[in-house]
Amino acid sequence: MRLGSVNYEVRGRVAILTLDEPQKLNALTAGIRDGIISGLKKADADEAVRVAVITGSGEKAFWAGADIMAMTFDPEGARAFLIEALDVLQAPERARKPVIAAVNGIAFGGGFELAIASDFIVASERARFAVPEIKLGLLPGFAIVRLQDIVGRAKAKELSIFGDPISADEAFRLGLVLRVVPHDQLVSETLSFADRIAARPRLAVQMGKSFYNRGLGGDEIRYAIDGLPILFTHDDAQEGVSAFREKREPKFG
Repeated sequence: MRLGSVNYEVRGRVAILTLDEPQKLNALTAGIRDGIISGLKKADADEAVRVAVITGSGEKAFWAGADIMAMTFDPEGARAFLIEALDVLQAPERARKPVIAAVNGIAFGGGFELAIASDFIVASERARFAVPEIKLGLLPGFAIVRLQDIVGRAKAKELSIFGDPISADEAFRLGLVLRVVPHDQLVSETLSFADRIAARPRLAVQMGKSFYNRGLGGDEIRYAIDGLPILFTHDDAQEGVSAFREKREPKFG
């Protein structure tokens, strides 16, 4: 089944959402956004489904982040973009059932954030993770309110201020990733893990997720929505995005 730009299928008690715009490295288009939200709602509504898995199509990318070519710099447009982006990035947290991110390639920007919003990350040995928004004169809207709770403040600041990619093994060492598996075994290993979760008591698993996620999705999200649009209007962001579009190095003031 096709939901926007996401392929949705059910195997046993596991729903699999495959982001499927490989020509854009599965960047955040309207089709990807709508497909993730619709797919997780569909999995939640299906009583036969116990676990959802999100992965990417193609060999290169899980999700490469925002569609930078479509970015806008006016405050209202930036705020609308953040509202839409944060809505989809929170979707795994809002889901009633456990969500596993099976990261098959690069998880940059929003892809990194979608992964950390999931309950578990299983990563291919080829996976790479980054929040590179700083190179556009911006900051990661979702990771800025979540990352420090996972890796600590100093490491979260380092990752956000430099924006450099880290390997799957480094992500595992930092506690971002639950396990790293051979690339050709990513799907089988993830489904095996999902099946183990599916065999556990359904209500207790869902309540466990709810309890551990308590307090998420409140004031910190509103802070990001209200505070970050100013960056989009700054000269540095306009230079960073222009440089990306023109395939050159940015010159920040």
